[in-house]
Amino acid sequence: MQTPALQAWQRQGGFIDWRGHRVFVARGGRGPALLLIHGYPIGSYDWHAVWTALTAHHTVIAPDMLGLGFSDKPREHAYSVQDHADLHDEVLDRLGLRHFSIMAHDLGVSVAQELLARQVDHPARPRIDAMVLLNGGVCPEAYQPRLIQHLLSSPVGPWIAPRIPRRAFERTVRSLFGPHTPASDALIDDFWCLATHRGGLQVAHAVGRFYRDRLAMRDRLVAPLIRHAVPVRLINGAADPNSGRHMAERYRALVDGADIVSLEHVGHWPQIEAPQAVLDAALPFLAQPLRAAAR
Repeated sequence: MQTPALQAWQRQGGFIDWRGHRVFVARGGRGPALLLIHGYPIGSYDWHAVWTALTAHHTVIAPDMLGLGFSDKPREHAYSVQDHADLHDEVLDRLGLRHFSIMAHDLGVSVAQELLARQVDHPARPRIDAMVLLNGGVCPEAYQPRLIQHLLSSPVGPWIAPRIPRRAFERTVRSLFGPHTPASDALIDDFWCLATHRGGLQVAHAVGRFYRDRLAMRDRLVAPLIRHAVPVRLINGAADPNSGRHMAERYRALVDGADIVSLEHVGHWPQIEAPQAVLDAALPFLAQPLRAAAR
């Protein structure tokens, strides 16, 4: 059963076929292209609180990665960062986009970094104009996963994943929100519905291993940021125990002149907890490269 909010969200897009699987892609708006790359374990619904404002300024594209959201959840699938990046490459290619900006969150931050690394390797690819990165493992070595993530990535993960009770899921999600921006009961309903949609728990362990995947790719993912390959702004919910203030501090230590907007008392989902603050920080930043190109 889908909640009314999720039914409304699904009406924002439709399905494409990719490698024999159904992939949901939300689309809307007009203007410069903006690719939204969601996190784990929800899907493109991560962006619902900022969707209307973003589509007022951009043509917005927001796929659900395989294993998440409304997309298929095949049990025998790699679910690697590279695989997720391949999906986004395919969506961009089908739309014929030659340049675009990115806003990414959580798992999506690593996928965005991989897309940027591919651009560095192959400059003739469609160009990334700018990137806004929200809470995620931008510096993989600083990421602090929760206990459930460790368990799901362990040898017992395939047994635990389909047996995750709602109360454990809810407890973990609520712990990631800021002290003054708690998740509503309705939002928890939405999140649980998406996490369990079409057997999502059956693959939660496989999808959730991405944080180990990106550790192995650490130098590839971080190098383009150190080089300032494109303009990047980090919008960081400082109260996030996974990737909050400590992540921003590590990023600042690695990247000279790092552009960081810190949101105090906001947790892991800034775009849901403090949507207006995120929009105020993101929209002017995304407009800068476009204004410069027009001059």
